[in-house]
Amino acid sequence: MKGIILAGGNGTRLHPMTYAVSKQLMPIYDKPMIYYPLSTLMLAGIRDILIITTPHDAHAFKTLLGDGTRYGVRLSWITQEKPGGLAQAFLLGERFIADNPVCLILGDNIFYGADLSIKLQEAIKKPKGAKVFAYEVANPGEYGVVTFDETLKVIHLEEKPQNPQSNWAVTGLYFYDNSIVTKAKSLKPSKRNELEITDINHLYLQEGSLSATRMGRGYTWLDTGRPDDLHEAASFVRTIQHRTGMLVGSPEEVAYRKGWKISPLKGKSQYYKTLKKVIGS
Repeated sequence: MKGIILAGGNGTRLHPMTYAVSKQLMPIYDKPMIYYPLSTLMLAGIRDILIITTPHDAHAFKTLLGDGTRYGVRLSWITQEKPGGLAQAFLLGERFIADNPVCLILGDNIFYGADLSIKLQEAIKKPKGAKVFAYEVANPGEYGVVTFDETLKVIHLEEKPQNPQSNWAVTGLYFYDNSIVTKAKSLKPSKRNELEITDINHLYLQEGSLSATRMGRGYTWLDTGRPDDLHEAASFVRTIQHRTGMLVGSPEEVAYRKGWKISPLKGKSQYYKTLKKVIGS
C-alpha cells in the first residue's frame, strides 16, 4: 500500500500565521506538524509516500524531509496549484498510485493510541473497498458524520449536517483499494467547486464496500486547523512526553522500532536528546 499526505491549502483559519509558512510546517510542541501524519503512515507499515503541497511551500518541505532516507522511507513530491478538494489528491497522485491501494491522511491530523499501529495494519489487510476511521465528538456538525446500525455496519454519511444522526466524526485518515483513481475521476465538483472526499466515500457505501473503525476511549484524534487547536495539540503532546519520557509523532522512532535503516542522529535539541534516550543511540 502507498501513502499520501495532503499538505496543501492556504491555512486561512490560521492567518496571519500562515501567510508566510505552511500550516503543516508549524510546530506542534517540539516537532513540525507534518511529522505526526508521516509517523501515522509509518506505523501502518507504509514506506512509499507522496506529499502534496503548494508550489510556494515545496522547497521548505523538501529541506525538512528530503527524500525520506533519514526515516527509512521513500518520499515523492507533487504540488497543488490551488485547493480543489480532498479527493483531488487522487487525481494529482494518479501516477504515484498506479494500480495500488492507498492511504490518504490529512497533514494537520494527529492520531494517538496504544494499539493504533494494530488498527492501522488491520486496515491495510482489507483487500477491497474503503475504510475510514471514526471518532466520537461533541460537535459532529462541524465534520463529516458516519452513522452505524446495531451491528456497527456503516449505513449513512453526511457532511457537516445541521442535525447529525450520530456523534461519530469521520477523521482525516482514509484507506482505499485500487479503484480509487477511477472513482475520483467520476466525481463532479461540489457547490464549493471542489472534489469532496465524502462523495468518494458515498461511492464505496453505495457498492457496499465501506467500513469504519471506531476509535473509542484510549485514542486521541486532533484536527489542528485553528489557533486553539494548535495550543491544545502542543499541550497534549507535551503532557504525554513529559509524563512517559516517550515521544509522540517521531518518524525516527517509528522507523527504529520497525527495524528500518535511519540516518545517524546529529541534532542537539531536546527532541533529539529524548530521541537518543528512547532508542538507545
